[in-house]
Amino acid sequence: MSFRPQPANVGGSHLDPVREHIATRVIGQKQLVDAMLICLLSDGHLLVEGLPGLAKTTAVKALAEAIEGNFHRIQFTPDLLPADLIGTDIYRPEKGEFEFRAGPLFHNILLADEVNRAPAKVQSALLEAMGEHQVTVGQVSYQLPKLFMVLATQNPIEHEGTYHLPEAQLDRFLMHVWVDYPNREEELAILQLDSRQQLAAPTPAPTEFSQRQLFSAREEVARLYLDPKLNNYIVDVVQASRNPGAYSKDLKRWCRFGASPRATIALARCARARAWLDGEEFVTPHHIQAVAKDVLRHRILLTFEGEAEGVTTDDFITRLLEYVAIP
Repeated sequence: MSFRPQPANVGGSHLDPVREHIATRVIGQKQLVDAMLICLLSDGHLLVEGLPGLAKTTAVKALAEAIEGNFHRIQFTPDLLPADLIGTDIYRPEKGEFEFRAGPLFHNILLADEVNRAPAKVQSALLEAMGEHQVTVGQVSYQLPKLFMVLATQNPIEHEGTYHLPEAQLDRFLMHVWVDYPNREEELAILQLDSRQQLAAPTPAPTEFSQRQLFSAREEVARLYLDPKLNNYIVDVVQASRNPGAYSKDLKRWCRFGASPRATIALARCARARAWLDGEEFVTPHHIQAVAKDVLRHRILLTFEGEAEGVTTDDFITRLLEYVAIP
């Protein structure tokens, strides 16, 4: 596959102040930071999973501080009601009519902390907001802000009092990133950062990355060149997740359901955003492979046999990418 030489693009450098501000709050966690920026550029939502104390909430707050717009955090609990999320109609006796009072969903960046602790009715309300960019109260639908991004966290342990996220809602998340423990050097740096923060005032946020700049960056990302051969490659990868038996008997034994067409769209969007952040003028197979796990991880269901053998969705995706031919 050949590409015409094009001038270098520095588009991704526009977000350097955002990265630098997050780095003053969070040590390491590059994969999480990259995933947040990719979802921001791709107009998508992010599911963050990891053990307690790994700076998931801190990273989201740091991102919100650097972006123009309002931010709200909701602690999801089993007694949460849809109205706590959407808002409700308030009766105004002086006017003799009901008036809608908007809930937390009408913020630009929403942190849904421990999203899997909310019951089904709340999940349904969040599903409409994420999928349709609107909420409905009674017979009236209200549009959410143009910039609306949900960053949800969930804890892989302590399953008491939690509700499994429905597959339809998982599919609404553009990416699902797993946050792991820091290495030794990063943990030493965390100690030093904590000591500095106790002795000094917090680092102020940089000049906010405006919504106008963000929407302009999204247009640049959408215009980034994606070769038709790579479109075919993306479709081949997603199709292979649905028909793994055409590539390997093991893959067929491990996979119960493959990825949806939303995964095809998400792979293309995220690959473009990844290339833009890297300062590239076009997408390469490397960019697609770099985002494949985070895009497909929550969209593939393994068989009981695969799980019994200790196979993870990441293992499945790795093997899948080895089998599907690169153009």
